[in-house]
Amino acid sequence: MQPLLISSFTATSCLGSGLGPLLDALLASRSGLAPCRFETVALDTFVGEVEGVDAQPVPPSLAGFDCRNNRLAELAMRKDGFLDAVAAAANRLGPRRIGVFVGTSTSGILETEIAYRHRDPLTGALPASLDYRRTHNTFSAAEFTRERLGLAGPCTAVSTACSSSAKVFAIAARMIGAGVIDAAVVGGVDSLCLTTLHGFDSLQLLSSQPCRPWDAGRDGISIGEAGAYFLLERAPDVAPAQALWLLGTGDSSDAHHMSSPHPEGLGAKLAMEAALAGAGLAPADIDYVNLHGTATPSNDVTEDKGVHAVFANAVACNSTKGATGHALGAAGAVEAAIALLAIRHGFIPASPGTRAPDPALRVRYCSTLERRPVARVMSNSFGFGGSNCSLVFGSRPAGAP
Repeated sequence: MQPLLISSFTATSCLGSGLGPLLDALLASRSGLAPCRFETVALDTFVGEVEGVDAQPVPPSLAGFDCRNNRLAELAMRKDGFLDAVAAAANRLGPRRIGVFVGTSTSGILETEIAYRHRDPLTGALPASLDYRRTHNTFSAAEFTRERLGLAGPCTAVSTACSSSAKVFAIAARMIGAGVIDAAVVGGVDSLCLTTLHGFDSLQLLSSQPCRPWDAGRDGISIGEAGAYFLLERAPDVAPAQALWLLGTGDSSDAHHMSSPHPEGLGAKLAMEAALAGAGLAPADIDYVNLHGTATPSNDVTEDKGVHAVFANAVACNSTKGATGHALGAAGAVEAAIALLAIRHGFIPASPGTRAPDPALRVRYCSTLERRPVARVMSNSFGFGGSNCSLVFGSRPAGAP
């Protein structure tokens, strides 16, 4: 694929709103996970809740979209000059030439969960105030983003579980490559809700402590929430010296099981190989792999097999979910932002919570912060049903000096 310029990006998670707090937390090896106090949930687990979401209203002109998920999207888009960057691109290219592709897993389902408490006692009808189309509906996150940014290009919501907001990069790259659009806003937003917390608890996948990716004693995930956005554009004739690039994308679907990945990491391997091929790179050209690394006993094993098949133990790897929690449909986007910060500021982040990497896992796992130049990063996102996506980011395209 042709490299795409990442002309602006922003991320909001439990580590803070915007890139500044995120970078500070990563450099301090700090986790944002805390005991769950969300809504009516009474579970012995840790979560990554974003501060200030409920206090962030959506614009009055978009009041019909008001829900926790879209408030998180609004909070994210307001940071790091992202609104201004998109407005400038729309003025230059035209709003119809910029697509919007947003990943989410549950969108605004919390609105419907709350509405069920207020059903009519006689008929069971949900309250008339519930605007399903603009809140709960999966497309709500993408439609709100497009309306908020004043764009009019193609718009798609992607919901492929935990790979959702990684796959939007691949869709945007294909649309730009085909000439349908000249730029794209991509990202992901997923907020805490009762369905995911109780659902993962029913699967016995929640840890009672902050999650510990790749740790010998890992015992489950910590659910988080996040919103992250990126502006992708065709490569200009003259790129800024400090430009950041999307170099390659790789998709696969192993379809091994509804919730479990292929036991040998086959789908993960195929996605990584496709991303490298698209970027025109060899495994040795990657400086750091941000693993999907959910901290469940089985998923880390299968990912380790796939990553080791591609990289052996020659590249630094780790998961940052011990810092952010697993943001589900937004995980790919927030981890893409982490990858870009690692390149821009020259470091490999730590893996908070990981105390003793599992000796049975074979990749070179870095549990502590490393300060050194990072030119290219691969970010992995693997979802239920074997929906896999790997992305390659860099400070320069393949073959560039």
